[in-house]
Amino acid sequence: MHTSEFWTIIESARSAAGPDKPFHEALVDELTTHSEEAIFRYQERFDDVHDAVYRWDVWAAAYLIGGGCSDDSFIDFRAGLIALGRDWYEKAAACPDNLAEHPAVIAAVGATDYDAIFYEDVNYAADGAFECVTGGDKDFDTAWTQYAASREGYSGHESGDMGEDFDFDDSAEMHRRLPRLAALYLRDTAHQGS
Repeated sequence: MHTSEFWTIIESARSAAGPDKPFHEALVDELTTHSEEAIFRYQERFDDVHDAVYRWDVWAAAYLIGGGCSDDSFIDFRAGLIALGRDWYEKAAACPDNLAEHPAVIAAVGATDYDAIFYEDVNYAADGAFECVTGGDKDFDTAWTQYAASREGYSGHESGDMGEDFDFDDSAEMHRRLPRLAALYLRDTAHQGS
């Protein structure tokens, strides 16, 4: 599946989502209109897009927005970036500090909403769609493992250079690297360590 096809699926689900249908449910519905093979190709591209933002600077943004960020939470944060759609995903991938402009991130500051952007259920959309398409007769994980093994050159998850590691608890460093997000989330520490 080409990247543009992947983002078309995401945008279709975003358009179908609403107050009575959360995005992850709309995404499962969208994927159920595709074949098993297409669901696997979606999952493969999802992994690629998800892994592309497996970087320290993106993790630092998640750490600020979430008031901390474990390994598992970072998986959910990256899924949430995808759920924001291609435009916001690409803005965050180019510079995670751009998330300081996103309405959900801004709203989360005053509401202490530590779940802004984090979206666990998006990680399992292909699994849910596969179950619907197969009537639950096949196990997604087993079928996915077989599919992934058959894909020449498919590397799996989270490979590559994460960039420079740095101390997320060093407020001066966070202000230097993510100035707009730090201004939102570290207001009380704006001048410490400077």
